[in-house]
Amino acid sequence: MKMQEIFAILHKWGIHTLGQLAALDKEQLAARLGPEAVRMWERANGQSHRVLKLVRPPESFEENFEFEHEIETAEPLLFMLRRFLEQLALRLNSIYLVAKELTLRITFANPPQDGSAGADKQVYERVFKIPHPTNDVDLLFRMLQTHLENFRSEHPILAVTLSAQPIKPASEQFGLFETTLRNPHQLSETLARLIALLGADRVGTPVLEETHRPDAFRLESFSWAVESDTSAGASAKEDVLSGQNHQSGSDPHALRTEHATVVLRRFRPAAPASVFLDEDKPVHIRSADVNGKVVRQAGAYFLSGNWWDEKSWACAEWDLQLKNGEVVRCHESEGTWKIDGIYD
Repeated sequence: MKMQEIFAILHKWGIHTLGQLAALDKEQLAARLGPEAVRMWERANGQSHRVLKLVRPPESFEENFEFEHEIETAEPLLFMLRRFLEQLALRLNSIYLVAKELTLRITFANPPQDGSAGADKQVYERVFKIPHPTNDVDLLFRMLQTHLENFRSEHPILAVTLSAQPIKPASEQFGLFETTLRNPHQLSETLARLIALLGADRVGTPVLEETHRPDAFRLESFSWAVESDTSAGASAKEDVLSGQNHQSGSDPHALRTEHATVVLRRFRPAAPASVFLDEDKPVHIRSADVNGKVVRQAGAYFLSGNWWDEKSWACAEWDLQLKNGEVVRCHESEGTWKIDGIYD
C-alpha cells in the first residue's frame, strides 16, 4: 500500500497528528495497513533507526590566486605556478593519485574603450596533456615554463588559476617485442618547444588524406602509440607509390618494367621541366635531373578534385620512356610541367 493511500485512510479514521498515530496499536495497524504503516508508527514513536550514508564531497584539485597589483612580467606568475604545483602534488599524493592533465587559466585586465575606471576581463586558457601521468613538480613546472617562455600578452595579468585532473597511476606490462619511450616527458617538452617555434599547425604526424591528389596529407597531433596498418591503409599507400590512382581507364603500366614490383622514386618537391610538344604529345623533356628524347609515352591521365571549393585542383599525368631507357612520370597543370619521379 502506498503512503498516500495510508494517509487517506488515517484521515478517514480521524488520525491527523503524530500523537494520535503513536497511540494506535502496532499489531492492529500492521494487520490493517501493512508494513509501510508500521514504519510510519515506528518513526512517530522514535523507534526507527536510519543508517547515515557517508557521502564524501568531490575533490577539487584547483588552486587560484588574484594579484593585489597587476603584473606584467613572468617571474611572479611562475612563482605562483610553482607554489600551486607543490600544493596539488601534495594533495594528490595523499590519496594515491597522479595528474594526467593540467589546465592553466590567466585573467587579464583589458583597458576599457570609454576610459572609465572599470576594466573588462579577458581569460586565456590552455590545457596541457601529460604524456605520462605524474606528480613530479619539476617536470610539470618545466612544461608550464616552456609554454610561458614564448607567451606574449598586451594586457597585464589580474589572476591565475591552475587545476589538475587526477587519475590512478597506470601500471603496464609490455610484451617481449614491445617498448616504450625512455623519457616521455622529455619528448613532450621537445614537442612543446617545436610548437612554440614553428606553430601548432607545423608539428605532428603526417597522415595521408582520402583523395587522389598526389602527396595530399594532413598533420595530426603526435602520438607514440603505433597502430598496425590495415589492409585499406596498406592498399592506399601502395597506390600512391605505384601510381594506380589514375581516373582514366587506360593501362598505367604500359611503359613500366615487367618486374612484379614497380616503385616510383619521387622527387620532393617535383622538379620543374621544359617539355617540347608535337601534336599535344611530349617528344623531348629537359630538366636538371632528367634530359632526353621521348621514345614512348602513355597518357594523358587526367586527375582533378575539390571542384566544389577554393581548394580545387586539376592536372594531367604522363608516363614517358626516354631514349636512354629511363621511365619518368611528369604532370602538367596550368601550362607548367614538372617531373614527379623516376620508376625503378
